[in-house]
Amino acid sequence: MLIIDSKDCENIDKALKKYKKKYEKSRILNQLRDRQSFTKPSIRRRTEILKAVYKQQMATGLLDD
Repeated sequence: MLIIDSKDCENIDKALKKYKKKYEKSRILNQLRDRQSFTKPSIRRRTEILKAVYKQQMATGLLDD
């Protein structure tokens, strides 16, 4: 649960902006998307390894994207 401390004189737009920023930092939406479907741990590990390989290739300049 996200709690936003707002002062009495604070504008509602500022409070909404704080809420949106806090919501984005908590990554609640990503957790919901992950929980919608089950992925096996082996597949999750494989995708992490493939991402790491891709990042490594981008860093060394092997890929020209």
